[in-house]
Amino acid sequence: MPVNDPVVAEQTPAEDHTIEQRWEKYSREEHEVWSTLYERQMKVLKGRAAPEHFKGLELLNLNDGGIPDFRRMNEKLHALTGWEVVTVHGLIPNDVFFDHLANRRFVSGRFIRDADKLDYLPEPDIFHDVFGHVPLLTQPVFADYMQAYGQGGAKAAKHGTIENLTRLYWYTVEFGLINTPEGRRIYGAGIVSSQSESVFSLDARSPNRVHFDLERVMRTDYRYDDFQQTYFVIDSYDELMDATAKVDFDPIYERIKPAPDHKASDIVEGDRVYTRGTQEYANAGGLPKQADPV
Repeated sequence: MPVNDPVVAEQTPAEDHTIEQRWEKYSREEHEVWSTLYERQMKVLKGRAAPEHFKGLELLNLNDGGIPDFRRMNEKLHALTGWEVVTVHGLIPNDVFFDHLANRRFVSGRFIRDADKLDYLPEPDIFHDVFGHVPLLTQPVFADYMQAYGQGGAKAAKHGTIENLTRLYWYTVEFGLINTPEGRRIYGAGIVSSQSESVFSLDARSPNRVHFDLERVMRTDYRYDDFQQTYFVIDSYDELMDATAKVDFDPIYERIKPAPDHKASDIVEGDRVYTRGTQEYANAGGLPKQADPV
């Protein structure tokens, strides 16, 4: 939780770790940061983001005068897919996170980054959570996938494989790419909310781009503090749903638990490779996040 957000600090979270958004407490400067981020992302995402992302932005009208009021936004979202967005005070336990998703509640922080930190911050803010994640929740198949992911949390905990399930979320919900008739596009929230990674993920020579495979993904390490070294690509959200929500994870967990992990940069036997990356960005030690290393 950012210590400089008094609206968060003055609230005692409920048992499910939620707090009130208190939209009326946002300052003019905070609304301006949202609008600035929105406008510049829309420019860089043209021809890069999945069409469903743009459709979701339109359906929810997420650029209507600054930071969205969850009360108004949730009326539209719930009518479309039965989801709602709830505000939390900060990082929450895994079991609480899974329970919210399983009950079609997406958790979002309240704070928005400062105007002098538009390009990178170490923790997700409301722009990442809402602009990045919420548009795809207007799409029925992806909305169902997110609920199924939450429902799978208890099984992963039973097998001691939470980290493997986290990798699935990371490489799909946060950093996934999708093939479309117009070419490869971004659907992962961690990319669509980042100006520089929106360019890097599709255009840079450095990363691998490999077709999605469930067990491969769940055995692959990831970069949590920099651009990804490998991006996984799906052909459709139905493919993602069929590969995850419609399978029994018990035997999968039994197979992958003793298996060695793959490095984030690996190309492994059986991969359907779109791009074998040079890894030049990672090998050079990375660059400032505001750069576009293409």
